[in-house]
Amino acid sequence: MSTSIEPTTTVDARGATCPGPLMDLIGAIRDAESGDVVRLLSDAEQSRTDVPEWVDEAGNKLHGIEEHDDYTAFYVENV
Repeated sequence: MSTSIEPTTTVDARGATCPGPLMDLIGAIRDAESGDVVRLLSDAEQSRTDVPEWVDEAGNKLHGIEEHDDYTAFYVENV
């Protein structure tokens, strides 16, 4: 799943171990306005499951996931 949506802000959590990237995303979403899109960059393997699960539980919207060679980008809208 990839996206062409332009993020409002980017959180670069590459190098952080779980649950760090997810906690950084949660903080950014809490600070975001409704409709803002946060792009999370993470190289933690567990983020691939943790982020989509949290997005569903929190009622936000996952617009896309981009797999890169050494990290994953998640696009999450604060709804």
